[in-house]
Amino acid sequence: MNTLIQKYNIPGPRYTSYPTVPYWENETFSKENWIKTFKQSFIESNSSEGISLYIHLPFCESLCTFCACHKHITKRHEVENPYIETVLKEWGLYVDLVDETPIIKEIHLGGGTPTFFSVEQLEKLINGILKRAKKHENHEFSFEGHPNNTTKEHLQSLYNLGFTRVSFGVQDYNPKVQEAIHRVQPFENVEKAHNYAKEIGYTSISHDLVFGLPFQTKENVIHTINKTKELQPDRISFYSYAHVPWVKGVGQRGFNEQDLPKNEEKRELYEIGKELFAEMGYVEIGMDHFALPTDSLYKATDEKTLHRNFMGYTANKTQLMIGLGMSSISDSWYGFAQNVKTVKEYEKLVNEGEIPVFRGHILSEEDLIIRKHILNIMCHFSTSWSDESLEIENIEDHILKLQEMIDDGLVYVDGDSLSVPEKARPYVRNVCMAFDKKLHQKQPETKLFSMTI
Repeated sequence: MNTLIQKYNIPGPRYTSYPTVPYWENETFSKENWIKTFKQSFIESNSSEGISLYIHLPFCESLCTFCACHKHITKRHEVENPYIETVLKEWGLYVDLVDETPIIKEIHLGGGTPTFFSVEQLEKLINGILKRAKKHENHEFSFEGHPNNTTKEHLQSLYNLGFTRVSFGVQDYNPKVQEAIHRVQPFENVEKAHNYAKEIGYTSISHDLVFGLPFQTKENVIHTINKTKELQPDRISFYSYAHVPWVKGVGQRGFNEQDLPKNEEKRELYEIGKELFAEMGYVEIGMDHFALPTDSLYKATDEKTLHRNFMGYTANKTQLMIGLGMSSISDSWYGFAQNVKTVKEYEKLVNEGEIPVFRGHILSEEDLIIRKHILNIMCHFSTSWSDESLEIENIEDHILKLQEMIDDGLVYVDGDSLSVPEKARPYVRNVCMAFDKKLHQKQPETKLFSMTI
Protein backbone atom coordinates (compact mmCIF):
# COMPACT_ATOMS: atom_id res chain seq x y z
CA MET A 1 0.00 0.00 0.00
CA ASN A 2 2.82 2.43 0.83
CA THR A 3 4.38 1.90 -2.60
CA LEU A 4 1.02 2.60 -4.28
CA ILE A 5 0.54 5.78 -2.25
CA GLN A 6 3.98 7.03 -3.30
CA LYS A 7 3.17 6.17 -6.91
CA TYR A 8 -0.29 7.75 -7.17
CA ASN A 9 -0.21 10.62 -4.65
CA ILE A 10 0.00 13.38 -7.23
CA PRO A 11 -1.72 16.78 -7.64
CA GLY A 12 -5.24 16.33 -9.00
CA PRO A 13 -8.76 17.83 -9.03
CA ARG A 14 -11.46 16.95 -6.51
CA TYR A 15 -14.02 16.86 -9.34
CA THR A 16 -16.84 18.91 -7.91
CA SER A 17 -17.27 19.82 -11.59
CA TYR A 18 -16.12 18.79 -15.02
CA PRO A 19 -14.42 20.62 -16.60
CA THR A 20 -12.62 21.72 -13.45
CA VAL A 21 -12.41 25.48 -12.85
CA PRO A 22 -8.81 25.98 -14.12
CA TYR A 23 -9.89 24.47 -17.47
CA TRP A 24 -12.98 26.56 -18.04
CA GLU A 25 -12.95 28.24 -21.45
CA ASN A 26 -13.46 31.74 -20.12
CA GLU A 27 -12.55 33.33 -23.44
CA THR A 28 -15.65 31.85 -25.12
CA PHE A 29 -17.91 32.32 -22.09
CA SER A 30 -20.36 35.22 -21.96
CA LYS A 31 -23.05 36.32 -19.55
CA GLU A 32 -25.57 36.02 -22.38
CA ASN A 33 -24.66 32.37 -23.01
CA TRP A 34 -24.85 31.64 -19.29
CA ILE A 35 -28.35 33.15 -19.07
CA LYS A 36 -29.40 31.09 -22.09
CA THR A 37 -28.33 27.82 -20.43
CA PHE A 38 -29.93 28.91 -17.15
CA LYS A 39 -33.28 29.48 -18.87
CA GLN A 40 -33.06 26.16 -20.74
CA SER A 41 -32.29 24.24 -17.57
CA PHE A 42 -35.01 26.00 -15.59
CA ILE A 43 -37.65 25.10 -18.21
CA GLU A 44 -36.49 21.48 -18.30
CA SER A 45 -36.27 20.86 -14.57
CA ASN A 46 -38.18 23.31 -12.38
CA SER A 47 -41.63 21.71 -12.52
CA SER A 48 -40.29 18.15 -12.29
CA GLU A 49 -37.41 18.04 -9.80
CA GLY A 50 -37.13 21.66 -8.65
CA ILE A 51 -33.93 23.68 -8.31
CA SER A 52 -31.14 24.11 -5.75
CA LEU A 53 -29.78 27.29 -4.22
CA TYR A 54 -26.32 27.65 -2.75
CA ILE A 55 -26.06 30.91 -0.82
CA HIS A 56 -22.57 32.04 0.11
CA LEU A 57 -22.38 34.00 3.37
CA PRO A 58 -18.70 34.95 3.40
CA PHE A 59 -18.11 36.78 6.66
CA CYS A 60 -15.97 35.37 9.48
CA GLU A 61 -14.80 37.12 12.63
CA SER A 62 -11.40 35.41 12.49
CA LEU A 63 -9.30 33.55 9.92
CA CYS A 64 -8.98 29.76 10.17
CA THR A 65 -5.65 28.88 8.59
CA PHE A 66 -6.81 25.49 7.22
CA CYS A 67 -9.63 27.08 5.22
CA ALA A 68 -9.52 27.27 1.42
CA CYS A 69 -12.90 29.02 1.02
CA HIS A 70 -13.54 32.55 -0.21
CA LYS A 71 -14.19 34.60 2.90
CA HIS A 72 -14.19 38.16 4.23
CA ILE A 73 -12.75 38.66 7.72
CA THR A 74 -14.47 41.33 9.81
CA LYS A 75 -15.96 41.92 13.24
CA ARG A 76 -18.23 44.67 11.89
CA HIS A 77 -21.74 43.24 11.90
CA GLU A 78 -23.18 46.27 10.16
CA VAL A 79 -22.10 44.51 6.94
CA GLU A 80 -24.92 41.97 7.40
CA ASN A 81 -27.92 43.96 6.17
CA PRO A 82 -26.41 45.39 2.94
CA TYR A 83 -25.15 41.94 2.00
CA ILE A 84 -28.51 40.20 2.63
CA GLU A 85 -30.28 42.95 0.67
CA THR A 86 -27.90 42.36 -2.23
CA VAL A 87 -28.38 38.58 -2.22
CA LEU A 88 -32.14 39.07 -2.39
CA LYS A 89 -31.70 41.48 -5.30
CA GLU A 90 -29.53 38.92 -7.10
CA TRP A 91 -32.21 36.27 -6.57
CA GLY A 92 -34.72 38.73 -8.01
CA LEU A 93 -32.58 39.15 -11.14
CA TYR A 94 -32.79 35.40 -11.79
CA VAL A 95 -36.52 35.11 -11.00
CA ASP A 96 -37.25 37.96 -13.41
CA LEU A 97 -35.75 35.88 -16.24
CA VAL A 98 -38.33 33.08 -16.00
CA ASP A 99 -42.08 32.81 -16.50
CA GLU A 100 -43.01 30.44 -13.69
CA THR A 101 -42.49 30.36 -9.94
CA PRO A 102 -39.25 28.61 -8.92
CA ILE A 103 -39.73 25.41 -6.92
CA ILE A 104 -36.85 25.03 -4.48
CA LYS A 105 -35.74 21.49 -3.66
CA GLU A 106 -32.56 22.41 -1.83
CA ILE A 107 -31.05 25.41 -0.07
CA HIS A 108 -27.61 25.33 1.45
CA LEU A 109 -26.12 28.22 3.41
CA GLY A 110 -22.33 28.04 3.20
CA GLY A 111 -19.48 30.24 4.21
CA GLY A 112 -17.58 31.90 5.57
CA THR A 113 -19.67 31.55 8.68
CA PRO A 114 -23.44 31.62 8.09
CA THR A 115 -24.01 31.95 11.83
CA PHE A 116 -21.97 35.17 11.78
CA PHE A 117 -25.35 36.61 10.75
CA SER A 118 -28.05 37.39 13.28
CA VAL A 119 -31.24 35.35 13.50
CA GLU A 120 -33.16 38.34 12.16
CA GLN A 121 -30.96 38.66 9.08
CA LEU A 122 -31.14 34.94 8.28
CA GLU A 123 -34.93 35.06 8.63
CA LYS A 124 -35.00 38.06 6.30
CA LEU A 125 -32.89 36.16 3.78
CA ILE A 126 -34.93 32.94 3.71
CA ASN A 127 -38.30 34.66 3.86
CA GLY A 128 -37.17 36.93 1.02
CA ILE A 129 -36.12 33.94 -1.08
CA LEU A 130 -39.36 32.08 -0.43
CA LYS A 131 -41.47 35.16 -1.13
CA ARG A 132 -40.76 34.55 -4.82
CA ALA A 133 -40.63 30.74 -4.76
CA LYS A 134 -42.34 27.57 -3.54
CA LYS A 135 -40.84 24.81 -1.43
CA HIS A 136 -40.62 21.42 -3.14
CA GLU A 137 -42.64 18.82 -1.24
CA ASN A 138 -39.42 16.88 -0.57
CA HIS A 139 -37.18 19.87 0.09
CA GLU A 140 -33.99 19.62 2.14
CA PHE A 141 -32.57 22.84 3.54
CA SER A 142 -29.20 22.84 5.28
CA PHE A 143 -26.61 25.20 6.72
CA GLU A 144 -23.08 25.22 8.09
CA GLY A 145 -22.92 26.12 11.75
CA HIS A 146 -19.87 27.29 13.69
CA PRO A 147 -20.11 25.59 17.11
CA ASN A 148 -18.76 28.69 18.87
CA ASN A 149 -21.55 31.00 17.68
CA THR A 150 -24.49 28.82 16.60
CA THR A 151 -27.17 29.61 19.14
CA LYS A 152 -30.35 27.75 19.98
CA GLU A 153 -32.18 30.70 18.45
CA HIS A 154 -30.31 30.22 15.14
CA LEU A 155 -31.23 26.55 15.07
CA GLN A 156 -34.87 27.05 16.06
CA SER A 157 -35.47 29.91 13.65
CA LEU A 158 -33.99 28.09 10.65
CA TYR A 159 -35.84 24.90 11.60
CA ASN A 160 -39.10 26.87 11.60
CA LEU A 161 -38.23 27.99 8.05
CA GLY A 162 -37.78 24.43 6.82
CA PHE A 163 -34.15 23.59 7.63
CA THR A 164 -33.65 20.03 8.84
CA ARG A 165 -29.95 19.50 8.26
CA VAL A 166 -26.94 21.20 9.86
CA SER A 167 -23.20 20.54 9.63
CA PHE A 168 -20.81 21.61 12.37
CA GLY A 169 -17.15 22.27 11.60
CA VAL A 170 -15.16 20.33 14.19
CA GLN A 171 -11.81 19.57 12.48
CA ASP A 172 -9.91 18.21 15.52
CA TYR A 173 -10.29 18.43 19.30
CA ASN A 174 -6.58 18.65 20.14
CA PRO A 175 -5.70 22.12 21.57
CA LYS A 176 -2.31 22.28 19.80
CA VAL A 177 -3.90 21.51 16.42
CA GLN A 178 -6.71 23.98 17.07
CA GLU A 179 -4.20 26.68 17.96
CA ALA A 180 -2.22 26.04 14.76
CA ILE A 181 -5.29 26.32 12.54
CA HIS A 182 -6.67 29.26 14.55
CA ARG A 183 -9.92 27.43 15.28
CA VAL A 184 -10.15 27.04 19.05
CA GLN A 185 -13.44 25.44 20.07
CA PRO A 186 -13.82 23.05 23.02
CA PHE A 187 -15.87 19.86 22.78
CA GLU A 188 -18.45 21.42 25.09
CA ASN A 189 -19.35 24.02 22.44
CA VAL A 190 -19.88 21.34 19.80
CA GLU A 191 -21.87 19.21 22.24
CA LYS A 192 -24.14 22.11 23.15
CA ALA A 193 -24.89 23.06 19.53
CA HIS A 194 -25.35 19.41 18.52
CA ASN A 195 -27.76 18.68 21.36
CA TYR A 196 -29.76 21.82 20.65
CA ALA A 197 -30.18 20.69 17.03
CA LYS A 198 -31.22 17.21 18.10
CA GLU A 199 -33.66 18.55 20.68
CA ILE A 200 -35.27 20.90 18.14
CA GLY A 201 -35.80 18.09 15.62
CA TYR A 202 -33.07 18.28 12.97
CA THR A 203 -33.14 14.97 11.10
CA SER A 204 -29.54 15.08 9.87
CA ILE A 205 -26.65 16.45 11.91
CA SER A 206 -23.19 16.27 10.37
CA HIS A 207 -19.73 16.82 11.83
CA ASP A 208 -16.87 17.87 9.58
CA LEU A 209 -13.50 16.42 10.61
CA VAL A 210 -10.17 16.99 8.85
CA PHE A 211 -7.08 14.78 8.69
CA GLY A 212 -3.60 15.89 7.71
CA LEU A 213 -3.65 19.07 9.81
CA PRO A 214 -0.48 20.56 11.33
CA PHE A 215 0.80 18.70 14.42
CA GLN A 216 -2.00 16.13 14.05
CA THR A 217 -1.10 12.63 15.22
CA LYS A 218 -2.74 9.21 15.22
CA GLU A 219 -3.65 9.75 18.87
CA ASN A 220 -5.33 13.08 18.01
CA VAL A 221 -7.50 11.47 15.35
CA ILE A 222 -8.51 8.59 17.64
CA HIS A 223 -9.37 11.05 20.43
CA THR A 224 -11.41 13.27 18.09
CA ILE A 225 -13.36 10.32 16.71
CA ASN A 226 -14.01 8.91 20.18
CA LYS A 227 -15.41 12.29 21.24
CA THR A 228 -17.50 12.36 18.07
CA LYS A 229 -18.84 8.91 18.98
CA GLU A 230 -20.32 10.39 22.16
CA LEU A 231 -22.61 12.57 20.04
CA GLN A 232 -23.13 10.14 17.14
CA PRO A 233 -23.93 12.58 14.30
CA ASP A 234 -25.94 11.22 11.35
CA ARG A 235 -23.12 12.04 8.93
CA ILE A 236 -19.41 12.56 9.18
CA SER A 237 -17.25 14.28 6.59
CA PHE A 238 -13.61 13.26 6.98
CA TYR A 239 -11.76 15.63 4.69
CA SER A 240 -8.16 15.56 3.65
CA TYR A 241 -6.54 18.88 4.46
CA ALA A 242 -5.73 20.51 1.12
CA HIS A 243 -2.54 22.48 1.55
CA VAL A 244 -2.63 24.97 -1.32
CA PRO A 245 -0.94 28.16 -0.05
CA TRP A 246 0.02 29.08 -3.63
CA VAL A 247 -3.73 29.54 -4.24
CA LYS A 248 -4.92 30.87 -0.88
CA GLY A 249 -1.87 32.87 0.22
CA VAL A 250 -1.12 33.88 3.77
CA GLY A 251 -4.18 32.14 5.24
CA GLN A 252 -2.55 28.75 4.76
CA ARG A 253 0.96 29.78 5.78
CA GLY A 254 0.36 30.02 9.51
CA PHE A 255 2.59 26.99 10.11
CA ASN A 256 5.55 25.27 8.49
CA GLU A 257 5.32 22.51 5.88
CA GLN A 258 7.28 20.16 8.16
CA ASP A 259 4.48 20.42 10.74
CA LEU A 260 2.12 18.54 8.38
CA PRO A 261 1.80 14.73 8.34
CA LYS A 262 3.11 13.45 5.00
CA ASN A 263 2.10 10.75 2.52
CA GLU A 264 1.89 7.35 4.30
CA GLU A 265 1.60 9.02 7.71
CA LYS A 266 -1.30 11.16 6.49
CA ARG A 267 -3.01 8.23 4.77
CA GLU A 268 -2.74 6.19 7.96
CA LEU A 269 -4.81 8.84 9.72
CA TYR A 270 -7.60 8.27 7.17
CA GLU A 271 -7.43 4.49 7.42
CA ILE A 272 -7.63 4.68 11.22
CA GLY A 273 -10.65 6.95 10.94
CA LYS A 274 -12.34 4.73 8.37
CA GLU A 275 -11.90 1.67 10.60
CA LEU A 276 -13.27 3.47 13.66
CA PHE A 277 -16.27 4.81 11.72
CA ALA A 278 -17.10 1.29 10.52
CA GLU A 279 -16.99 0.03 14.11
CA MET A 280 -19.40 2.84 15.02
CA GLY A 281 -21.90 1.73 12.35
CA TYR A 282 -21.13 4.29 9.66
CA VAL A 283 -21.01 3.37 5.98
CA GLU A 284 -18.47 4.98 3.63
CA ILE A 285 -20.17 7.19 1.05
CA GLY A 286 -18.32 8.32 -2.06
CA MET A 287 -15.07 10.03 -1.11
CA ASP A 288 -14.47 11.44 2.40
CA HIS A 289 -18.03 10.90 3.65
CA PHE A 290 -19.62 8.48 6.12
CA ALA A 291 -23.28 8.12 7.10
CA LEU A 292 -25.50 6.05 9.33
CA PRO A 293 -27.93 3.78 7.43
CA THR A 294 -30.81 6.00 8.61
CA ASP A 295 -29.42 9.11 6.86
CA SER A 296 -30.60 10.35 3.44
CA LEU A 297 -27.02 10.30 2.10
CA TYR A 298 -26.84 6.55 2.71
CA LYS A 299 -30.26 6.05 1.14
CA ALA A 300 -29.18 8.02 -1.93
CA THR A 301 -26.13 5.79 -2.26
CA ASP A 302 -28.23 2.66 -1.90
CA GLU A 303 -30.70 3.91 -4.53
CA LYS A 304 -27.93 5.13 -6.90
CA THR A 305 -29.19 8.72 -6.75
CA LEU A 306 -26.16 10.22 -4.99
CA HIS A 307 -25.00 13.42 -6.69
CA ARG A 308 -21.88 15.59 -6.50
CA ASN A 309 -21.60 19.29 -7.24
CA PHE A 310 -19.89 22.39 -5.86
CA MET A 311 -21.52 21.69 -2.49
CA GLY A 312 -19.88 18.24 -2.41
CA TYR A 313 -21.99 15.09 -2.14
CA THR A 314 -25.72 15.60 -1.92
CA ALA A 315 -28.71 13.30 -1.62
CA ASN A 316 -30.76 15.62 -3.83
CA LYS A 317 -29.87 15.86 -7.49
CA THR A 318 -31.22 18.87 -9.30
CA GLN A 319 -30.21 19.81 -12.81
CA LEU A 320 -30.07 23.50 -11.93
CA MET A 321 -28.14 24.95 -9.00
CA ILE A 322 -28.02 28.73 -8.64
CA GLY A 323 -25.18 30.17 -6.61
CA LEU A 324 -26.03 33.45 -4.87
CA GLY A 325 -23.56 35.71 -3.14
CA MET A 326 -19.93 36.66 -3.54
CA SER A 327 -17.81 34.01 -5.34
CA SER A 328 -20.71 31.52 -5.60
CA ILE A 329 -20.70 29.11 -8.54
CA SER A 330 -23.86 28.24 -10.45
CA ASP A 331 -24.43 25.07 -12.46
CA SER A 332 -27.10 24.75 -15.15
CA TRP A 333 -25.78 21.29 -16.18
CA TYR A 334 -25.00 22.84 -19.58
CA GLY A 335 -22.81 25.57 -18.13
CA PHE A 336 -21.01 26.93 -15.07
CA ALA A 337 -20.74 30.54 -13.94
CA GLN A 338 -18.91 32.09 -10.99
CA ASN A 339 -19.71 35.35 -9.26
CA VAL A 340 -17.09 38.02 -8.64
CA LYS A 341 -14.89 37.37 -5.62
CA THR A 342 -15.08 40.51 -3.51
CA VAL A 343 -18.02 41.80 -1.50
CA LYS A 344 -17.52 45.33 -2.80
CA GLU A 345 -17.63 44.38 -6.49
CA TYR A 346 -20.46 41.91 -5.93
CA GLU A 347 -22.67 44.50 -4.24
CA LYS A 348 -21.81 47.12 -6.88
CA LEU A 349 -22.78 44.91 -9.84
CA VAL A 350 -26.00 43.58 -8.33
CA ASN A 351 -27.13 47.04 -7.27
CA GLU A 352 -26.55 48.15 -10.87
CA GLY A 353 -28.93 45.40 -12.00
CA GLU A 354 -26.25 43.04 -13.31
CA ILE A 355 -26.03 39.29 -12.71
CA PRO A 356 -22.54 39.37 -11.13
CA VAL A 357 -20.80 36.50 -12.95
CA PHE A 358 -17.27 37.10 -14.22
CA ARG A 359 -16.18 33.75 -15.61
CA GLY A 360 -17.55 30.37 -16.56
CA HIS A 361 -17.75 27.58 -19.08
CA ILE A 362 -20.39 26.37 -21.53
CA LEU A 363 -20.15 22.58 -21.88
CA SER A 364 -19.74 20.92 -25.26
CA GLU A 365 -21.42 17.61 -26.10
CA GLU A 366 -18.12 15.88 -25.35
CA ASP A 367 -17.83 17.72 -22.01
CA LEU A 368 -21.30 16.51 -21.02
CA ILE A 369 -20.47 12.87 -21.74
CA ILE A 370 -17.19 13.00 -19.82
CA ARG A 371 -18.95 14.81 -16.98
CA LYS A 372 -21.45 11.94 -16.66
CA HIS A 373 -18.66 9.35 -16.48
CA ILE A 374 -16.72 11.30 -13.85
CA LEU A 375 -19.90 11.76 -11.79
CA ASN A 376 -20.58 8.01 -12.00
CA ILE A 377 -17.06 7.19 -10.82
CA MET A 378 -17.07 9.76 -8.01
CA CYS A 379 -20.55 8.76 -6.76
CA HIS A 380 -20.88 5.06 -7.58
CA PHE A 381 -17.28 3.92 -8.25
CA SER A 382 -18.31 2.55 -11.62
CA THR A 383 -19.36 3.64 -15.08
CA SER A 384 -20.28 2.16 -18.44
CA TRP A 385 -20.13 3.35 -22.02
CA SER A 386 -22.53 0.73 -23.43
CA ASP A 387 -25.37 3.26 -23.66
CA GLU A 388 -25.25 5.28 -26.88
CA SER A 389 -25.53 8.54 -24.92
CA LEU A 390 -22.38 7.65 -22.96
CA GLU A 391 -20.19 6.56 -25.84
CA ILE A 392 -16.74 8.15 -25.61
CA GLU A 393 -14.67 8.80 -28.65
CA ASN A 394 -11.38 6.86 -28.49
CA ILE A 395 -12.28 5.06 -25.25
CA GLU A 396 -9.15 2.97 -25.80
CA ASP A 397 -7.02 6.04 -25.06
CA HIS A 398 -8.67 6.46 -21.65
CA ILE A 399 -8.24 2.78 -20.84
CA LEU A 400 -4.59 3.01 -21.86
CA LYS A 401 -4.11 5.83 -19.31
CA LEU A 402 -5.55 3.49 -16.68
CA GLN A 403 -3.37 0.52 -17.58
CA GLU A 404 -0.99 0.91 -14.65
CA MET A 405 -3.91 1.17 -12.23
CA ILE A 406 -5.47 -1.93 -13.85
CA ASP A 407 -2.17 -3.79 -13.45
CA ASP A 408 -2.03 -2.70 -9.80
CA GLY A 409 -5.56 -4.02 -9.16
CA LEU A 410 -7.02 -0.56 -8.55
CA VAL A 411 -9.41 -0.55 -11.52
CA TYR A 412 -11.39 -3.34 -13.17
CA VAL A 413 -12.41 -3.03 -16.84
CA ASP A 414 -14.86 -5.60 -18.15
CA GLY A 415 -15.99 -5.07 -21.72
CA ASP A 416 -17.71 -1.70 -21.84
CA SER A 417 -17.75 -1.00 -18.10
CA LEU A 418 -15.34 0.04 -15.38
CA SER A 419 -15.40 -0.35 -11.63
CA VAL A 420 -13.23 0.70 -8.70
CA PRO A 421 -12.93 -1.96 -5.96
CA GLU A 422 -13.36 -0.92 -2.33
CA LYS A 423 -9.63 -1.21 -1.59
CA ALA A 424 -8.94 1.35 -4.35
CA ARG A 425 -11.36 4.08 -3.22
CA PRO A 426 -8.50 6.31 -2.02
CA TYR A 427 -7.40 6.49 -5.67
CA VAL A 428 -10.74 7.47 -7.18
CA ARG A 429 -9.52 10.96 -8.16
CA ASN A 430 -6.69 9.32 -10.12
CA VAL A 431 -9.22 7.17 -11.99
CA CYS A 432 -11.25 10.24 -12.95
CA MET A 433 -8.10 11.95 -14.21
CA ALA A 434 -7.79 9.31 -16.93
CA PHE A 435 -11.13 10.55 -18.35
CA ASP A 436 -10.24 14.23 -17.97
CA LYS A 437 -9.47 15.13 -21.56
CA LYS A 438 -8.77 18.79 -20.83
CA LEU A 439 -6.24 17.91 -18.14
CA HIS A 440 -4.28 15.83 -20.66
CA GLN A 441 -4.58 18.37 -23.46
CA LYS A 442 -2.94 21.10 -21.42
CA GLN A 443 -0.82 20.34 -18.38
CA PRO A 444 -0.81 23.23 -15.87
CA GLU A 445 2.24 25.48 -15.84
CA THR A 446 1.84 26.23 -12.13
CA LYS A 447 0.51 24.38 -9.07
CA LEU A 448 -3.27 24.13 -9.18
CA PHE A 449 -4.45 21.15 -7.19
CA SER A 450 -4.01 19.45 -3.84
CA MET A 451 -2.56 15.93 -3.63
CA THR A 452 -4.97 13.14 -4.55
CA ILE A 453 -4.40 10.82 -1.58
